[in-house]
Amino acid sequence: MHPSGADTVLVRHGDVGVKSRKVQTEMERRLRDNMAAILEDRDIDAEVERRWSRLLVHTDETSVEDATTAAADTFGVQSASPTVVVSPEQAIIEETLADAAREHYDGGTFAVRARRSAKDHPFTSAELEREGGTAVWEAVENPEVDLDNPDITFSVEVRETEAFVFIEKRDGPGGLPLGTQTKLVSLVSGGIDSPVSTWEVMKRGSPVIPVYLELGDFGGPDHEARAIETVRKLKQYAPNHDMRVRKVPAGEAMNRLADEVGPARMLSFRRFMYRVAERVAREESAHGIVTGEAIGQKSSQTARNLGVVSAATTMPIHRPLLTMDKSDIVARARKIGTFTDSTIPAGCNRIAPDYPETNATLEIARNADPDGIFELAEEVAENVEIVEF
Repeated sequence: MHPSGADTVLVRHGDVGVKSRKVQTEMERRLRDNMAAILEDRDIDAEVERRWSRLLVHTDETSVEDATTAAADTFGVQSASPTVVVSPEQAIIEETLADAAREHYDGGTFAVRARRSAKDHPFTSAELEREGGTAVWEAVENPEVDLDNPDITFSVEVRETEAFVFIEKRDGPGGLPLGTQTKLVSLVSGGIDSPVSTWEVMKRGSPVIPVYLELGDFGGPDHEARAIETVRKLKQYAPNHDMRVRKVPAGEAMNRLADEVGPARMLSFRRFMYRVAERVAREESAHGIVTGEAIGQKSSQTARNLGVVSAATTMPIHRPLLTMDKSDIVARARKIGTFTDSTIPAGCNRIAPDYPETNATLEIARNADPDGIFELAEEVAENVEIVEF
């Protein structure tokens, strides 16, 4: 929803603004480049301008809604507003607010919010809110004011040489611009959890190298396709970053685990998986491993078992979903667009034992690992196939 004539998106960032001036400048430049890449990838004709503490996306009214959506999909963005830009004169601002109200107010309560970044205008923010509210009141029928919880808010942000009038603040993901942190390897299975955990570390600025373990008889083409499609969805948030999936042949290891390991089978599998990820991370100059594990969600993810499987590698293991409820993970998957692909039946065979180990010690896990399983992990990681989208 935007005022008539809106041709600009006002973009705000969050955590970027608490950095030192030098770091903030660098992050804002990265944010601008990432946003421009998303706009280009979606064929939106727009130009991104960096201002101190704000970005502006210049487009036209026919594209301003799509441009706002693209800006709000960019990691590091707190919110984005399709806005009309006017001269920073009180009379013009009030008339623009009145025009917006005549177009969009259809009953309920309203409020006017104003802020100034420059203090040399002949009006205060409070005066602009009061007089702007009067302009809206006089422009519509049966108005009702609620300053605490209005149904619609008419907003204005005044800068030195221009004022931005808008109605909507569309939430962005927050976090930090992608590429401002070092790369991580993310283990993706195509289930609900791993794409969400991948998205979460991307939100904190880390590019990801997706790694998929091809499970042989325990996987199948549908299982693989599901994983690839979820990464393809995530790629929409990072079109200027390499997110090609690294596929690792793990069928032989799966057969050995199924034949040789009993209750601790899933622990041995995860330990094998981490060693594969560690090798890929070294090859890709990445500095950690990302998984979709959450405490207690599965038998291999009890608090004790997580410690046991983590001992398979010295590389940091990042678990963004560690304390999240499944319902919250599902909600996030729906929001970022990976849920549908993640829930397509994959037809894979389960490797989990009937009575899995839930309270393992490191000794139990090590004794359960088949001989040479870590050496096999190193070997298969050398045979990575890069999957092109």
